[in-house]
Amino acid sequence: MTRAQTARRLPVLSFVGALLVAAPAPPRAAPARARRLPWIVDAARAKRELAAGALLLDVRGAKAFAAGHVRGARRVRWQTLSRRGRLAPRARLQRVLRGLGVRAGQSVLVAGDPARGWGEDGRVTWTLRTAGHRRAAIVDGGVRALKRLGLSMTKTITAAGMASRFEVRLGSRWRLDRAAVRRRLEGKRTRFVDTREAREYRGATPYGEVRGGHLPGAIHLYYKTLMGRDGCLLPRGRLRAKLKAAGLADLKAPIVTYCTGGVRSAWLVVVLKHLGYRDVQNYAGSMWEWAAKPTASHPLVKR
Repeated sequence: MTRAQTARRLPVLSFVGALLVAAPAPPRAAPARARRLPWIVDAARAKRELAAGALLLDVRGAKAFAAGHVRGARRVRWQTLSRRGRLAPRARLQRVLRGLGVRAGQSVLVAGDPARGWGEDGRVTWTLRTAGHRRAAIVDGGVRALKRLGLSMTKTITAAGMASRFEVRLGSRWRLDRAAVRRRLEGKRTRFVDTREAREYRGATPYGEVRGGHLPGAIHLYYKTLMGRDGCLLPRGRLRAKLKAAGLADLKAPIVTYCTGGVRSAWLVVVLKHLGYRDVQNYAGSMWEWAAKPTASHPLVKR
């Protein structure tokens, strides 16, 4: 190549080089922590999230936790985040969540013993979401599902790490109070769902309620009918069929769930949100609160 040819090509090569430098790099796949986290994850997804730095909260009892838990898990009781059904005050919530090491940008997975429990995993997940954490999720099947997948188990309790600076921002999107329940009952548009056992719906009071019965017009849907014996959710098609049979086919209709102390009902809120229901709220005070109020203004039906 002659000097003249080289001289003519240099401007062209410089122009092409500039284009390559200026061109944007091809988009990268979002890291696991940046992707949207559904309200419920299976054990395989949970394992990936944990490998990426997720926090695991174990909501089982002290004996079960001491007998064996996933390495690195931290135990929390739903009662620690509550005050007889209702959420604890913001300051207390923030103190407890910070002590657990909950961080805003981190996935927080909640595992329990769904087949034997009371929906504690749902209650803690609902609490986290209501407190403003966007990446909290139930582990479907709980600790047993993680163990079956081969996650390392231990009896050694993990020492508390450094406290976080998580800022609680309580929202009302997935909860409502007693006054709002009274207004909704008068409005007749909201579908109330009683997630308790059939005997409780009919009027039994085995868990300390002052009065028995259910809210006028409430649908009965015992929450455990939506899971198998292993504590895992039923397949999506069967879930849809059961919800439709209960009168909950409309994904847009306003729904309020309740139980005795807002635990089983919180679990159902998580499941319904996971399935795409748009307007679902938990009445956290539930029957502990409602049944203690005057009968005339807080009616209950027995049948």
